[in-house]
Amino acid sequence: MSATAPASLTPPLPPLSPAAPGPRPRSAVAGFFIDLGIAIVTLFGLSLASGLVWGAYRGAVVATAAKRAGGTVDASTLAQQLGQPGALAQILMAIVATGGAALLLYFLRRRATPGERSTSLQALRRSSTWGWTLLVATCVVIGSNLIAFLAKQAGIEPVPTNLALMEQALARFPWFLAVFAIVLAPAYEELLFRRVLFGRLWQAGRPLLGMLLSSLAFALVHEIPGTSANGPWEIAQLWLVYGSMGAAFAWLYQRTGTLWAPIVAHALNNAIALGALVFLGLH
Repeated sequence: MSATAPASLTPPLPPLSPAAPGPRPRSAVAGFFIDLGIAIVTLFGLSLASGLVWGAYRGAVVATAAKRAGGTVDASTLAQQLGQPGALAQILMAIVATGGAALLLYFLRRRATPGERSTSLQALRRSSTWGWTLLVATCVVIGSNLIAFLAKQAGIEPVPTNLALMEQALARFPWFLAVFAIVLAPAYEELLFRRVLFGRLWQAGRPLLGMLLSSLAFALVHEIPGTSANGPWEIAQLWLVYGSMGAAFAWLYQRTGTLWAPIVAHALNNAIALGALVFLGLH
C-alpha cells in the first residue's frame, strides 16, 4: 500500500523480549480469560441494572396514568401494561451494557500508555493507514456477502438476532440508529475486543492466538445460541461471518498500529449494511 515501513514493525503493543519486564505468554492467556470474565459479568450486570431502571420508569408511567384516570393498578395488570422494552430502550441498554464493559476494562486493565498514544497518532498521519483501512473494510463487506451467497446456495439463510430491533429502530428513530450503528457500536466494540482482548495477547507476543480468541468472543456476543430461531447451521454461518470480521479488524489494528483504523473500518462496514437495509431491504 505504501513505501513507508509497516506500522507492525513499531507497534504500540510490541511483543516482549526475554529480558523485558511484563506479562509472559501463559500469564497473558490467563489475563485474557480474566478480562473476558470481567466483561461478561459487567455486561450481564449492566443489562440487568438498565432493565430494572427501565421497569421502574415504565411502572411509574403506568401508575401515574392510572392515577390521573382515577383508578388503581394491581400487580397483574401492571405486569401486562409494562410490556417489553421498545427499540430505543433496547439500544440504550446495549450502549450502557457493552459500552460500560468496554470502558471499565480499558481503564481498569488496558489503559493506553503515552508511548502507545504517540505511536497511534503517528499512524494516523500515514496515508497507508487509511489505504489498509479501506482495503480491509472492502474485503469484509465482500467476504461477508460471499459467505452469505454460498450459504444460501446450500439452503442456509440465517436471520441475525438484532435484525428485528434494527428494523424497528429504523422505522421510528433512523438518525439515532445511524449514530448508534456507525459511531458508538464500532467504537466500544473495537475498544473491548481489539484493544483489550486482542491487545493483551498481542503484547505478549501471541497475536495469532489473540486474533483467534478475541474473534471467537466477538462472534459469540453477536449470535448467542438459543436467543433466536436460527438452527445450528445458520448459527455457524453467522459465527463465520462475525469471526472473520473480528479477525480482519484485529489484523488491521496490528498492521497499522492504531485502534482508529479498525474503528473506521467497522464503521464503514456498519454504514454499508445499514444503507443496504434502508435502500435495498437486505440483511
